[in-house]
Amino acid sequence: MPSLILVSPTGEKVLEEALARIEALWGEVSIKTIEAGEALHISATEGDVEEAISWLDGLPLDVSARAPKRMGLLVADMDSTIIGCECLDELADFANKKAEVSAITERAMAGELNFEGALTERVAMLTGLELAALQACYDARVALNPGAEVFVRTMASLGAHCALVSGGFSFFTSRVAERAGFHTNRANQLLDDGARLTGKVGLPILGKEAKLAALKEDAARLNLDLTETLAIGDGANDLMMIEAAGLGIAYRAKPIVAAQAPARIEHGTLESALFFQGIPRNAFVAV
Repeated sequence: MPSLILVSPTGEKVLEEALARIEALWGEVSIKTIEAGEALHISATEGDVEEAISWLDGLPLDVSARAPKRMGLLVADMDSTIIGCECLDELADFANKKAEVSAITERAMAGELNFEGALTERVAMLTGLELAALQACYDARVALNPGAEVFVRTMASLGAHCALVSGGFSFFTSRVAERAGFHTNRANQLLDDGARLTGKVGLPILGKEAKLAALKEDAARLNLDLTETLAIGDGANDLMMIEAAGLGIAYRAKPIVAAQAPARIEHGTLESALFFQGIPRNAFVAV
């Protein structure tokens, strides 16, 4: 049965226009309100979901092609997903290397470069950076994306295990995880000599395969089927876990990720991920 969840950050008129387009394509549909004026679940006995999504082009909507279901495990990327920056790029600014590092990051997240090689190359550019720069970077540059804390804490309040799994660095994930309400965090380790970064990263490097493994390991530990899991991210190294999860969400993602993900947040906040699970606003945790 084809199913769409539509979330409108700009109000009811957009949902009305979207519904009219879907009805013109699918004919008779079933409509359930998840949140009045904000989120609808539309289903039909037959119809092509991807064609329907294409009919919504131009409307400011976040869209999921999965039926609403509350998930028992959240696995989230950190950089440019839970937070609004790439920590490595911002840290490189403290070494006067931001332009060079950012250019490599952009290509790696678009899937144009091997992630592990790109990470090693970028970290090498930080050789000799004083450790104090890490805290200075965190304090000055790292902020949660809109809706991130509501998203994570609401899922936790409803019984889900929330894991932050990043190709970035544990210095940042440990702090972001506590701030946003994650239960656990995994990331790479920047190596240092006690005063400065050595320009090396601990092995093995946590890349796309490790993110997928984290999703599977946590699901198995919690006795959950993968259909009961949610994975969210923006870059090519998130794609394997997004495709494997019961609900895979591309958050303001690179084209290679958005094209493959069954759910996409392009216009609203991370709260859309709660609506995609059928969770109404009165169940959101206030922060």
